[in-house]
Amino acid sequence: MISKSRKTKETDITVSLDINGNGKSKIDTGVGFLDHMLDSFSKHSLIDLEITCKGDTHIDDHHSVEDIGIVLGALFAEALYPVSNMERFGSANIVMDEACVSCDLDLSNRPYLVYEVNLAGKVGQFDTELVEEFFRAFVLNARISTHIVLQRGKNRHHIIEAAFKAVAVALRRAMQKNERVGIPSTKDML
Repeated sequence: MISKSRKTKETDITVSLDINGNGKSKIDTGVGFLDHMLDSFSKHSLIDLEITCKGDTHIDDHHSVEDIGIVLGALFAEALYPVSNMERFGSANIVMDEACVSCDLDLSNRPYLVYEVNLAGKVGQFDTELVEEFFRAFVLNARISTHIVLQRGKNRHHIIEAAFKAVAVALRRAMQKNERVGIPSTKDML
């Protein structure tokens, strides 16, 4: 496992991960719904993940959610690049009851996010617009090109969980070992 910490006036975060793990997690962010999503992300990506966060949640969850995405993304990039002997591209369509979310991604070392999951409201106390903030922070810092698209769904919890699982499964597929591809780029560098 490798680790990274970040301390600001708003948050104090430590993340440890192993991208070649078994999907084991120990998550304590102070944001219960995010803990649930990150636990699911770890399980379905097979990335071992430990996260602790002490944040200014007395104000709201925004700083914690976004800053966790920043630290997790930066650590993921540290563990991943340079990309070699892995598939590089990954896709997943994940169904959770009535909801279906797709994720297509490229471990390109070029960050880009397409986020077409139009949600408003809350899941419990969790503001649903924070999901996009998390993924934007993660993707930009992980330097991956990611498209997350809601195909259908009504239940906000199901939609968000399907999104986290879709990203997780797409990452797992993109990180699949393949010695034949070498450096999976015509530029001979990622």
